[in-house]
Amino acid sequence: REGVIAQFFYVGVQIMCWTFIIQYGTPILMAEGMTEQAAEVMSQQYNIIAMVIFCCSRFICTFLLRYINTGQLLMILAIAGGALVCGVIFMHNIYVGVSACMSLMFPTIYGIALTGLGDDAKFGAAGLIMSILGGSVLPPLQASIIDRGELFGMPAVNISFVLPFICFVVIAIYGQRTYMRSRNKLKG
Repeated sequence: REGVIAQFFYVGVQIMCWTFIIQYGTPILMAEGMTEQAAEVMSQQYNIIAMVIFCCSRFICTFLLRYINTGQLLMILAIAGGALVCGVIFMHNIYVGVSACMSLMFPTIYGIALTGLGDDAKFGAAGLIMSILGGSVLPPLQASIIDRGELFGMPAVNISFVLPFICFVVIAIYGQRTYMRSRNKLKG
């Protein structure tokens, strides 16, 4: 159950971060003197860079799994992603590094959640696949915040990244709980 919840929030955070980078980056780049069209194109290029970083980071994180417990690495990546999202909210800058933090989350959550399920693995896997609904439920919520224009004296697009932050918190808790369970098994 926890894995399905974590996966729901992971898919949501990934879609939100990659979908709304254009809405986020365009006003920042326009404030630097770009035309709206040029700012949108540049924001899309940042999105492409984010996806390349995502792919490269997957290899790096896979290598790190040799030395770091899966739950612990998941927690570290979620905390780092949350910190970078805080930068997105408060520093008005484009942080494509969030994608590096998301790179290993889907397969890691999937693997952790199915560990030890035995005959129930098919049922568990079906639940994990259904959890991709997070990608269709959470982005409209973020869009509804963005549509406000301004909140608390800040651009609503910045404030809307509170939702990805919450997603990273849920994933960090799952990683921490998984890590603690594995440590307790080793001790017991």
